[in-house]
Amino acid sequence: MSDVREMLATAVERLGERADAEALLLHALGRPRSWLFAHADDVPDRDVQTAFDTLVARRAAGEPVAYLTGRRGFWTLELEVTPATLIPRPETELLVELALERLPRDAAARVADLGTGSGAIALAIASERPQVQVVATDASAAALVVARHNAQRLGIANVRFAQGDWLAPLAGERFELIVSNPPYIEAADRHLAEGDLRYEPAAALASGADGLDDIRRIVAGAPAHLEAGGWLLFEHGWDQGDAASALLRAAGYAQVFTAQDLEARDRVSGGRKVGD
Repeated sequence: MSDVREMLATAVERLGERADAEALLLHALGRPRSWLFAHADDVPDRDVQTAFDTLVARRAAGEPVAYLTGRRGFWTLELEVTPATLIPRPETELLVELALERLPRDAAARVADLGTGSGAIALAIASERPQVQVVATDASAAALVVARHNAQRLGIANVRFAQGDWLAPLAGERFELIVSNPPYIEAADRHLAEGDLRYEPAAALASGADGLDDIRRIVAGAPAHLEAGGWLLFEHGWDQGDAASALLRAAGYAQVFTAQDLEARDRVSGGRKVGD
């Protein structure tokens, strides 16, 4: 039987990544990270060691840590995730930041989040703007189960969920802001067969030959659901900024822009509806 220090060292050697090893060990132990520093010499029982060994083996085979633990941090939230949802990523927090900049702090507004998945974007916005009403859509019933559970567990009540493809569930509704992190990877991209992407839902990742099919649909359809002066913001690939901006301009949006993430890569584009 190994103590906690030895278990962690063995896992780090096998995985080559301390953060992954720690996350899996803490999940198996049911403990917070701060616990490790005071209990490195503890010897967990055999069931915990067996569970941890199984998790490490599955991670070594390629399964994402987020799916193994069922959790992923995003913004200030700890979200439940499953293989039915995309794993929230830090770069998507830029979309939340840009959305919050365009929403009043202490006034009512309406926001739609298209393709919500685990609910990450919708719940982050709703948690920061309690007076804003958010509608989150997704075509996947399984994803919406996860998103609703996250909202309930986090006590975020100003979000409503609706099943359907992109804007389809929003007939007759208008918003001051529409946000989305749609699929944007090229269908033939070799990265879809590598790393964590192998395990994530394909429908949430790839979108046509150039990766822009769903973005085209959103850009074309959003004006009918935006109030005059309302914003559309969406995430895209690092090499799609020019194409995204061109689509927005061609569709008549004003104040079109592309923002870069912390790695100085094009990540979010947006534009504003003029007139009605």
